[in-house]
Amino acid sequence: MEATGDELILRSVSYQAAKNGTTMPVLEVVDLEVAFRSSTGMVPAVRKANFTVYPGQTIAIVGESGSGKSTAAAAVIGLLPGTGKVVGGRILFQGHDITELSKKQYVELRGSHIGMVPQDPMSNLNPVWKIGFQVKEALTANNLAKGREKERVVELLEEAGLPDAARRAKQYPHEFSGGMRQRALIAMGFAGEPKLLIADEPTSALDVTVQRRILDHLNNLTEKSDTSVLFITHDLGLAAERASHLVVMHRGRVVESGPALDILKQPKHPYTQRLVAAAPSLASHRIQAALDRGETSDELLTHGMADPDEYEEIIRASHLTKIFDVRGAKGDAKKLKAVDDVSFTLRRGTTLALVGESGSGKSTVANIILNLIDPTEGKVFYQGTDLSTLNKRELFDMRAKLQVVFQNPYGSLDPMFSVYRCIEEPLLVHHIGSRKEREERVASLLDAVALPRSAMRRYPGELSGGQRQRVAIARALALKPEIIVLDEAVSALDVLVQEQILQLLAEIQHSSHLTYLFITHDLAVVRQMADEIVVMQSGRVVETGTVDDIFDNPREAYTRDLIEAIPGRTIPLWTGE
Repeated sequence: MEATGDELILRSVSYQAAKNGTTMPVLEVVDLEVAFRSSTGMVPAVRKANFTVYPGQTIAIVGESGSGKSTAAAAVIGLLPGTGKVVGGRILFQGHDITELSKKQYVELRGSHIGMVPQDPMSNLNPVWKIGFQVKEALTANNLAKGREKERVVELLEEAGLPDAARRAKQYPHEFSGGMRQRALIAMGFAGEPKLLIADEPTSALDVTVQRRILDHLNNLTEKSDTSVLFITHDLGLAAERASHLVVMHRGRVVESGPALDILKQPKHPYTQRLVAAAPSLASHRIQAALDRGETSDELLTHGMADPDEYEEIIRASHLTKIFDVRGAKGDAKKLKAVDDVSFTLRRGTTLALVGESGSGKSTVANIILNLIDPTEGKVFYQGTDLSTLNKRELFDMRAKLQVVFQNPYGSLDPMFSVYRCIEEPLLVHHIGSRKEREERVASLLDAVALPRSAMRRYPGELSGGQRQRVAIARALALKPEIIVLDEAVSALDVLVQEQILQLLAEIQHSSHLTYLFITHDLAVVRQMADEIVVMQSGRVVETGTVDDIFDNPREAYTRDLIEAIPGRTIPLWTGE
């Protein structure tokens, strides 16, 4: 369950009492320093870090990518990459310094004493092994449940909240949803009944409602077993909701630590203040506070909350239905209705957000709008023209008007192409401009997305995630489109980078009068970005309205569940005053 402010205060008081009493910490990190070997010598990654975890306590380490939070956690569990090394300080686990353990001793420590739930379940589960076998491996490694491994595997999966665990244990990872795979990793993390569990971004790839269920269950398991948790995340709102104590890291250093409520209400370090201000999970608080102060919509982060009725129709989806032919578990042919009678209107110069959990049909609708797949029934109209009546040449020209920015900026950019070639490519495909004119266009696009012109000579692998997404946006703008489909375009980014990209999108929309179709499961970002919202569930539209109508007066229980699942929404915070 979500922790209220009062509950967090009580937790902080009890742990402070434990600290002042005789309770021994489960984990105490003292002046920890970690460095990585490079061709130029040792490069510091963690500098003089200090934090303490008591029995049953949840501590969250927060910070953006590169802050050192995951490196510090990896040092605790002895899983630093080959070039990484603890070069200073101490890591005390139950009073014993573990920094000098041998590999064999660390193997004995992991699992049975310190467990871990990693970030990406698909990367951390073997695709060719059944789920049950992989959970059984965790038991075997810790010499547990001898003679009754099969029964214990089912028990662990059930305890992790996986329904029909006996059957599911016989399935492979690709047969599981993201949430189910994460539950399997939780079962593996708890197999050795550890005293300390490290949860490294355990839900960052999940929808908010699935995220809440997973974290609620993780909380129940840790309370039941009195397991301490070291929670690693870049989402300050999520951290504050789930932990009693926050440790904020920036460029390898702990810049601030203390009770979660204290840091949210009165962040002292400028970096912490930036995190609080940027956290999308706390966006509702910021927007409401701004409105309470009498600020207009234009003074907020984006143009949002304008009256959409003032704008002309540019796209109309009319009774869209899409049915896919799929194979059942026994190889039999089945029909899957992914989209079921969906209708909405997208107005010029506004942002419409299509929201819903994975499998709701929102991305399928976006693909229909982009002419990437044909609807089984229904039509899409662009400025009143039925797209199904266009010939191939007309559709090709039409695609220049509709561009897309995908979720994974690295996956959507050819790693063999320079930044210049990535952005120039759509101009070449549509035979636009001379070589010199294309060079000038690419340079102006880099200016528009706030990247230096020197970046055009670099390759995607040399850029950060935020820089790659700026390149993807520049490429989408190359053909001067009227509509951009943003398919989870910021969900893979850290909160500070995410805020920068949202601000950039808002500025470009304002200057170019662009129209956005925003596909996302993250209602916290929608609150900042959208004018209108279409809520989808199981292929159908369950609710539509302006962003204020949906957030202030949601009519459907499903919509209320999505909003209530936004982490940190019940926690008071610093307003910058």
